[in-house]
Amino acid sequence: MRRLLLALIIASPSAASAASTALDGTWLRDDGNARVRLAPCGDKVCATNLWIGDTSKGEAVGDKLVMTLSREADGSFSGTAYDAKRDWTYSMTIKTAPGELTTRGCILGRLVCRDVGWKSAD
Repeated sequence: MRRLLLALIIASPSAASAASTALDGTWLRDDGNARVRLAPCGDKVCATNLWIGDTSKGEAVGDKLVMTLSREADGSFSGTAYDAKRDWTYSMTIKTAPGELTTRGCILGRLVCRDVGWKSAD
């Protein structure tokens, strides 16, 4: 019985790999201003800017968010996202649908939040 339990634990994907698999791809922001690649980076998920249309708010190609996410019972993902450029950590929730994502990033104890829609570019 112990061997079976150990085998199941070893074979089970981690929350990070489950998030990476579900989110992996290139995504277009709903306002048309960004193209982002979501991919595994170690045991986390990284969102890297591939293209930015309006750079006036400080966004640049190559900027990266490093996300630590867990899958929730409803199929969404939640956790944190670290923005090294600004030295900010956001609470992050990502809801998925076929070919779509909705991200919600919050700061200041979830007092200031922003929702963004994304469409698959793959």
